[in-house]
Amino acid sequence: MVGPARPQIVLFGSSIVQQSFSNGGWGAILADIYARKADIILRGYSGWNSRRALQVLDKVFPQDAPTQPSLIVVYFGGNDSMGPHPSGLGPHVPLSEYVENMRKIAIHLKAVSILWTECRLVTRGSQLVASILQGLSETTRLIFLSCPPVDEEKVGGIASNAISTLVRTNALCRSYSDACIELCKELSIEVIDLWTAIQKRDDWLTCFTDGIHFSAVGSKVVVEEILKVMKEADWEPSLHWKSMPTEFSEDSPYDLVSYNGTTTLNCSDWTFHRDIQWD
Repeated sequence: MVGPARPQIVLFGSSIVQQSFSNGGWGAILADIYARKADIILRGYSGWNSRRALQVLDKVFPQDAPTQPSLIVVYFGGNDSMGPHPSGLGPHVPLSEYVENMRKIAIHLKAVSILWTECRLVTRGSQLVASILQGLSETTRLIFLSCPPVDEEKVGGIASNAISTLVRTNALCRSYSDACIELCKELSIEVIDLWTAIQKRDDWLTCFTDGIHFSAVGSKVVVEEILKVMKEADWEPSLHWKSMPTEFSEDSPYDLVSYNGTTTLNCSDWTFHRDIQWD
C-alpha cells in the first residue's frame, strides 16, 4: 500500500467497466479528473452478468475490510439482457432475477432502508416497519448505471467462428434499463439513465466502438452524467472533484517561478491540459 490514503472510487461491472481505461475511456477520464483527490479503482469483468457478480461480491467488497470505498459505480445489465441461448448456456438472466440480483448487490454495498409489513397475530393487525440494512459503511455511496442502447446494425454484423450469434436488441436493453431505474428509485440509490443520456445526441451511434462498448464520444457522455450526480447529490462529505482537497497542494518555494521573479506559481490544480474543462 502507498500513502497518503485517499478516498476510493471503485468501478464495478462488466466489459463496459473493464474497458473503461481504453480508447479515451470514462474510467481513464475520471482518473485524470480525480488526480491527487481520489483513487479510481477498476473492478471490471468482461462478459459477466449479475449472477457472476453476486458470486464474488464478498471477495471484491468484504464487509469487514478496514477501509471501505467512498463511492462505488456499478454496471451490470447488458449481458443479462441478451437473448437466451437454446442450450441454456450464456449470460442471459431473466428480467425478474436480474432485478433481485441487483437488489442484493445494492444491499451488500450500501446502507438502505427497507419498508416491510409486520403482522401481529395478537391484534390481527399489521404495520409498516422500517429496517436499516447496513452496507459496507455509513459513508459508502452508490451510483448504478442503467443499460445503454446498442447499435443493432453493427452488433448484427458481428460474426465469429468462436462465439454464437449475439441476440442483443434495444427493446431488451430498454426493459432492463427501466427495471434498474425503478429498483434504484425504490432503494433511494442514485442512478444514471444511460439509455436516455446516450440517445440525447443526434449522432448517438458514434458513442460505440463495436456497437456495444463505448468510444471516446460515449465515454464523455458517461463522465458528464457521473459528474452531474456527484455535484447534485446531497452527500457529506461531497465527492464532487471541485469540493475535494488536492493532495500536497501547499505553496512551495520549489514551484515554478512567476514572471516577476519574486514569487512562485502553485500548479497543483491546473487543468489547462484537458480538452474538456469538466464542471
